[in-house]
Amino acid sequence: MKISYNWLKEYIDLDIPADELAEKIERSSVEVDSVIKPSDGLKKIVVGKIVEMENHPDSDHLHICQVDVGEDEPVQIVCGAPNAQVGKNVITALSGARVADNMKIKKSKMRGVQSNGMLCALDEIGYPKDVVPKEWADGIYFLPDDATLGDDVYKYLGMDDALIDLDVTPNRGDMLSIYGTVHDLSAIYNKPAKFDLDKVNETSEKLTSDQIKSDVNNEIAWTYLNRVVNDVEVKPSPLWMQVRLWNAGIKPVNNIVDITNYSMLKFGQPMHAYDLDKLSGSVSVRYANDGEKITTLDENEVELDSNDLVVADDNGPIAMAGVIGGMDSSITTDTKNVLFECAIFDPIKVRKMARKHVIHTEASQRFERGVDPMAVEDVLSSASEMARKIANGSVTSDVLVGSKYDAKKAIIEISVARINHVLGMELNALEVTDIFERLGFEVNANGDDLVVTIPTRRGDIHIQADLIEEVARIYGYDNLPSTLPTTTMTTGGLNPEQQLIRDSRNILEGLGLTHAISYALTTEEKAKMFMMSESVKTDLSYPMSSDHTTLRMNLVTGLLDDIAYNKARRVDNISLYEQGRVFHKENENVVKPDEIEHLAGAMTGSLVDNSWNQPAKNVDFFRIKGIVNEYLETIGLNGEISYVANESYPEMHPGRTADIFVHGHYVGFVGQVHPKVAKQFKINETYVFDLNLQTIINLPKKEQSYELVSKYPSIKRDIAMLIDRDTQNDEIVKVIEKRGGAYLVDVKLFDLYEGEHVPEGKKSLAYSLTFQNKHDTLVDDDVNNAMEKVQRNLEKEFNVEIR
Repeated sequence: MKISYNWLKEYIDLDIPADELAEKIERSSVEVDSVIKPSDGLKKIVVGKIVEMENHPDSDHLHICQVDVGEDEPVQIVCGAPNAQVGKNVITALSGARVADNMKIKKSKMRGVQSNGMLCALDEIGYPKDVVPKEWADGIYFLPDDATLGDDVYKYLGMDDALIDLDVTPNRGDMLSIYGTVHDLSAIYNKPAKFDLDKVNETSEKLTSDQIKSDVNNEIAWTYLNRVVNDVEVKPSPLWMQVRLWNAGIKPVNNIVDITNYSMLKFGQPMHAYDLDKLSGSVSVRYANDGEKITTLDENEVELDSNDLVVADDNGPIAMAGVIGGMDSSITTDTKNVLFECAIFDPIKVRKMARKHVIHTEASQRFERGVDPMAVEDVLSSASEMARKIANGSVTSDVLVGSKYDAKKAIIEISVARINHVLGMELNALEVTDIFERLGFEVNANGDDLVVTIPTRRGDIHIQADLIEEVARIYGYDNLPSTLPTTTMTTGGLNPEQQLIRDSRNILEGLGLTHAISYALTTEEKAKMFMMSESVKTDLSYPMSSDHTTLRMNLVTGLLDDIAYNKARRVDNISLYEQGRVFHKENENVVKPDEIEHLAGAMTGSLVDNSWNQPAKNVDFFRIKGIVNEYLETIGLNGEISYVANESYPEMHPGRTADIFVHGHYVGFVGQVHPKVAKQFKINETYVFDLNLQTIINLPKKEQSYELVSKYPSIKRDIAMLIDRDTQNDEIVKVIEKRGGAYLVDVKLFDLYEGEHVPEGKKSLAYSLTFQNKHDTLVDDDVNNAMEKVQRNLEKEFNVEIR
């Protein structure tokens, strides 16, 4: 919110530069984005009066104007504005002037006629087009008739004012108003605030209740008040009001609409005004019906549903409650009778509706953060009185109460000792009480024990910690003593789960993979891919974008997105891993999904770059399987690691995918991404793995121990065989390990041959078996007996032919 420094000074005596005030606000209350003075960078822009005007001889729209700028002779300026008029005071940029965007005005000829300056519209001297009143949008601006010719225009347009742009946090909704800011500054500087509040001084004999009825759902509108002002004259607002609105970034419309916006800036309470004669029947505040539509004040048609809040008459919605009004009931120059609305709408419901329809307004911003429930009637009274004064209206003598929220003031008990303990200070009860009273809090002191009653305008204060924060910021954070915390020193460390997660990262990075971090939010389609178990998706109610609607149920798709991102930038060799959580629900009735730790990897291209001594070799199934196997063995799982082919994953290659088991427990899968899925992600041949890290954490681990290298030699024997082509290597190795005896320590496949001299349907396999007795010298007889037993069982199990 942009706060006018001059407006602040009407209520509190401030004698410091605006920059210093902004710095104080930032150190004590809320952040300040900027401090600007609209006149900065402008020069030689003065009040001029058009004394003569004639049409340009060579143009059908240009005028040759003689402009009195308070000098001996008028200045000749050629102007194309359609509303240029003799006798009007105008914004005049003289030769050499600087206007918006640092543009310099020079003497020039326009179609052969000398022009010594420029007559300006508001946007040409720096005002944004969206705050320029509609009547001046296509022409030059007329200054007041009593403006002194030759004076700088800045004071007439409020451009000499400093505007402090506050970045108000959600908890400090009270700072979204002049009054709220003044309350805070009064406490910070310990200066009295001089508030003014217009009360209705004259009322007519008419009653609001005779002219309109209301039916209010008090779950939607906690407070809902109406008042009618009859016989108004709708016209432009006084210049002083327009200046305050456009300096705050709000476009002046007419005196009635401007009163509601001015009241919102002043008090922080949004209002709305309806043309009473355009309403049909009574006014109701209710939930919308599915399919109902409303054309809003910005001329957009919005389709509503049963979760939206509306103010409606008998014909349908006339406003989106708390967000924006409707065009059909808007105030126009023909309006004679006005229905003012002053209300408090449910902040959560307003926020949801504003976000869903992407309609964020000044009103919704304030309702979302909370407004003062005890100020509603006073604001309505003030707005009604202003309508009497500047619109010549006749104010009804009653207020129509649709609903009214009886807010209870928060009461907090706290001791001075507690405050001093937290802040490390030595304040006494009088000093603390003084700070609270400066903030407008009521304090009942009993020695060092205080009972503090919080005004309803400060809805952010509920607990002791809030009061302690108020003491700290008003006393001054810079004045707090620097102290070290007093605490018991303990030795930090990681629990077993945290240690395993950290070890997992170190191992995979040591194996050549790079740590990646992906969003936990993805699309519904990607969330359902690469799933290791059945799960129901978890959707966000109000996603920020269409790409982040659903909580992920796998890590692989995030890694594939990362690979696609790199490939699009001509990075072909990519090896990534991610450790994070996936979100599973057993059924739709589960509110909160289970968060399960997973570990996934993805590889494409080559693990190492091509070099003079080592050619690049693309990753294949065995490379990524080896990485997974090395990881599982390194973390010390106590159990056999096995791989079983699986064709059931729709996103994986059916012939190059395997489930991973540890001692019979399913922990994940490894394999190649299906070519169709790779094409969908726009990536090359890619291999992935996904492990349920939570299962791995829960499995028993081997106790780490050191084993001496045996001093006794080992013996190697080879065995080659013809076997059916369909027989798996894993099956053969299991038989060899089972029948190889106590001294068999290693089995390796070193040759596979299919082709010439091998019968059809057969293949030749050769294995190297290593035997070793760690406690004595191994003799040939023991090895020969073991080899005979292995050979006999292979022939029995697989009908192999030993070669």
